Amino acid sequence: MSHWKQPPGKHPSFRRSALAALAFIALLWLFELLDRTLGLQLYRFGVYPHALEGLVGILFAPLIHGSWGHLLSNSFALLILLTALLYGYPRSARPALTFIYAGSGLGVWLFARESYHFGASGLTHGIMFYVFTSGILRRDRPSIALSLIVFFIYGSMIWSIFPQEPGISYESHFFGALCGVLAAFLFARRDPPAAEKHYDWEDEEDPDEAGEQRH
Repeated sequence: MSHWKQPPGKHPSFRRSALAALAFIALLWLFELLDRTLGLQLYRFGVYPHALEGLVGILFAPLIHGSWGHLLSNSFALLILLTALLYGYPRSARPALTFIYAGSGLGVWLFARESYHFGASGLTHGIMFYVFTSGILRRDRPSIALSLIVFFIYGSMIWSIFPQEPGISYESHFFGALCGVLAAFLFARRDPPAAEKHYDWEDEEDPDEAGEQRH
């Protein structure tokens, strides 16, 4: 027989974490639908480096995509990575996401090529590197398991932080990844230790020790 020692606080369910990720993805699809049907040219609200008007992109760039294919690929990544983050790190997920979201956009605005940068790829890279780095830092079984899962599926993101095709913002990938690593050092310890499995036989008194104590 065994029982679990629960850590303080209520851990979110996997279903609730996945639903939250799906809600954010639905918002991205709504933006893309409005852009395509109304011809809004939302790319203009991406990050444009070194221009004051380009600062608005820090808020809006992750919500904008260049094509349905671009959005679809990011949607699959967000579903897996955002669910893993929300489920595995309920207390640090919000500050980590805020740091990655704002920090990656600011890094692009300060250092990237002068062009419009948009898309959720910086966010996906940040989450992947956050979950992976947190598993290394925390070293508990759930964190390590999540770290290995996301690295197995999206470990190739490591190569996309370097220059590749001209139309791809590797700068967003790079600063997203960098902010993910920094956020792991800043916030991963906010979550309580993982629940430890405890067996009843561990509470049983060792006969030899008991005998020694009686003498």
